[in-house]
Amino acid sequence: MAASISKDFTKGNIFKQMLLFALPFMASNALQVIYSTIDMMVVGKYVGTAGLSAVSQSSQIVNFATMVCLGFSNAGQVLISQALGAKKHREMNDIIGTLFVFVIAVSVVLSLAMIFLRGWILKIMNIPTESYKMAEQYLVICGGGLIFTAGYNMVSAVLRGMGDVKRPFLFILIASVINLILDLVFTGVLGLGVAGAAWATIIGQAASFIFSIVYLIKHKASFGFDFKKESFKPNKNYLKMIAALGTPMAVQSGFINVSMLFVNSMINNVGVVASATFGVGIRIDDIINKISQGIQHAALPMVSQNIGAGEQKRAKKVVYVAWIYSLIFTVVFMLLYVLLGKQMFMLFSDDPLVHDLSGTFISAILWMFPALAVMRGSGAFVQGIGNAKFSMVLAMLDGVVLRIGLSWLFGIVFGWGFYGFVLGYGLAPYGFAIPSLIYFLAGRWKKRRVLAEEL
Repeated sequence: MAASISKDFTKGNIFKQMLLFALPFMASNALQVIYSTIDMMVVGKYVGTAGLSAVSQSSQIVNFATMVCLGFSNAGQVLISQALGAKKHREMNDIIGTLFVFVIAVSVVLSLAMIFLRGWILKIMNIPTESYKMAEQYLVICGGGLIFTAGYNMVSAVLRGMGDVKRPFLFILIASVINLILDLVFTGVLGLGVAGAAWATIIGQAASFIFSIVYLIKHKASFGFDFKKESFKPNKNYLKMIAALGTPMAVQSGFINVSMLFVNSMINNVGVVASATFGVGIRIDDIINKISQGIQHAALPMVSQNIGAGEQKRAKKVVYVAWIYSLIFTVVFMLLYVLLGKQMFMLFSDDPLVHDLSGTFISAILWMFPALAVMRGSGAFVQGIGNAKFSMVLAMLDGVVLRIGLSWLFGIVFGWGFYGFVLGYGLAPYGFAIPSLIYFLAGRWKKRRVLAEEL
């Protein structure tokens, strides 16, 4: 079985376990964001503001598809963690096999949609004319290679469900190094522009995914999946569970990115400088967000294992510890934004107009951080117990009702322009944070049926 990979979080010091578990997550998340951020930095230096806008806009579409696949991967992670906590090791092989087939199939469908519907998608986003062709190139190349991105995230989710974070970090490190080298060669030396950055991204992701599969096949005994042909036959029960649990997670992630398309469309009407500034700002925010999200990623399998083992009190303690760590990191990141915000924008763009507008972005986005701190604990809990319906409601509040609604209200109705659009975007996470906090503290979740009982 997977004794050498899996970790038991149903006993031991929670503070120590979470810190040691979260740090590699933070490093992996940082690398994963830096991986795509490198594209923007190189394009900003060698192609200019129009290219920067193209990458920032089209990458939002690719990120949407990626997050949909990740939602289903996270559903598999919850099932694996609860199965591990309930000591149902035999069932894990079927769960992993079903997850592999499901996520790959979803990624293929989304790739085809991005390629064949690219004109319609880019038209809806209201891409600036000077950025349109480059945005189309990036979307076709990166969208066509989604299977590699989804594959890596799927493998990493399985490993995270078992409590392993070292190997996912190794896999993304490989992708990051390859991407950095090829970015400089394709875009800087060969002058391939945005297309060069896109090819560098896909080749790096493909190398990472292929390496992860080869590695796991060679270590399949400790991984807990035999890679036999018959093991890839989807189990109907687990397929339904992954779809039922994963759909709200995918919708949550997808809605946030869909809302980004609408917010981007509104901002694009302001002009290419606003578009580039927002793109850079969201990328910086994504780095900070993903690093702190390592706490939530660490808390999720810890909650799931304890719920699966019937340790409700310990699962609650996991949430409290996640909040403490989140608060510390939130304060640190807010200080970085305040003290070094403009300097961070200067790393991406040489355009002084972008530098000038960065202050407006920063003053608005700071309102988001308290909500993120709360979400790290309560969000992990809602996902960890497998409450799919509630996750769906929170996804719609955060991703659609508030993110689009508030951006439109502040930016257009109130006439606050760029500041209003960013402020609406930043306040949207409260639609997830506040209800999930109330749900956790009220304790009604204690009466829920544990997913592990159905495995």
